[in-house]
Amino acid sequence: MRYTFQAMTQEQAEVIAETWRYQGNYSFYDMDADAEDLEEFLDPEKRQDSYFVVLDRNEIIGFYNFQRPDPDTVELGLGMKPELTGQGAGAAFLIAGLQFAETKYHPKHFALSVAAFNKRAIRLYEKIGFKKTESFVQATNGGQYDFMKMRLIGGAAFFEEST
Repeated sequence: MRYTFQAMTQEQAEVIAETWRYQGNYSFYDMDADAEDLEEFLDPEKRQDSYFVVLDRNEIIGFYNFQRPDPDTVELGLGMKPELTGQGAGAAFLIAGLQFAETKYHPKHFALSVAAFNKRAIRLYEKIGFKKTESFVQATNGGQYDFMKMRLIGGAAFFEEST
């Protein structure tokens, strides 16, 4: 696949929020599962220039949110179109996002947080080279949930070799 990244438009944010529905436990990731997340996702001022859609042949297949908690780190949030999850495309999608972020922001490190129940995503992140750095409990989606923070140290050459 050839991925194209572009700044998320309001229309694209609304389509993702209104139509992307994950199955089973993964419905945790539906945009409307958490009112604060939904508000940020749908508010262009809160999204600013940190949200990007990922296109494959002009179809939205995912999105990324890139934050800069410090000058050396890019913290990423991501979502893949529900019908594409679990199909073996996650590694290529993640590497494309890391490469885009490295080109745009030039970080020394990448970080992300993932719900502890999401073993599928955790396996993918570990395969790419992310390491668990801490566990924490976060209030979201109307409850308290276990999460883990993961970190990747190194540049594009590192994660290109890890696949």
